[in-house]
Amino acid sequence: MEQVTVGIDIGSASVKAVLFDGVQVLAHRVTPAGWNPGEVGAATLDELLFGFGMAPGDLAGLVTTGYGRNCLEFGEPVTEITCHAVGASILYPSARTVLDIGGQDSKAISVGSGGVVLDFLMNDKCAAGTGRFLQNMAVLLGYKMKDFSGISDVEPCPISSMCAVFAESEVIGLLARGVNKSALAQGLIDSIASRAESMLRKLGGFGPIAFTGGLSQSTTLTSFLERKMSREVFTSDMGQLAGALGAAAIAMRRIHG
Repeated sequence: MEQVTVGIDIGSASVKAVLFDGVQVLAHRVTPAGWNPGEVGAATLDELLFGFGMAPGDLAGLVTTGYGRNCLEFGEPVTEITCHAVGASILYPSARTVLDIGGQDSKAISVGSGGVVLDFLMNDKCAAGTGRFLQNMAVLLGYKMKDFSGISDVEPCPISSMCAVFAESEVIGLLARGVNKSALAQGLIDSIASRAESMLRKLGGFGPIAFTGGLSQSTTLTSFLERKMSREVFTSDMGQLAGALGAAAIAMRRIHG
């Protein structure tokens, strides 16, 4: 097999791994992070390579990124800001702004040609507005995460609390008052979109926005963002893999200088 690299994005909620030949993704895996991200990362890598009869030593390069990028005993760690910028530029070449909403933080990144990071803002101080927050809210509502993409078109019930802890209490109270679950779900997504809008407007920029991370799979959230920003929002089935793809691409670039 030609030279190939792997990028592994070890997030707080899931581990994403991509096998890359410099042009296309040959294979990928997404695995729940569990309690031991390093162990899950190593197992995910082995699973990714098994189908190609490869071992880690056969790779031309390996870059790790994300929350647990230093958990693996091998591979070169690179920040998720850098990796998401590069990965997004591959998935959405014309986008110059990247919005990534992960399990425990959200990031807005201004990128140049080739995914060069020009500026960024990051919200990692509060869980509200992240995938973990929505996951917890899904449990309260009796939803699965995928249900947030198929919510009936109802008027959102506003969620006024800006703190994850208070927002949870607010939702419990609204449920007890008999507020429609779909309206609450829409309200929660609207609150996440509003937080993202605030960060994107502070960053500035224009043109299409590349939306990455697990929540990029929510068509409802994407629609809310487009309405609030009055800008096109690009998404892809590969959006959750942007960080891992960027890591693999960086590994390939370093081979070829």
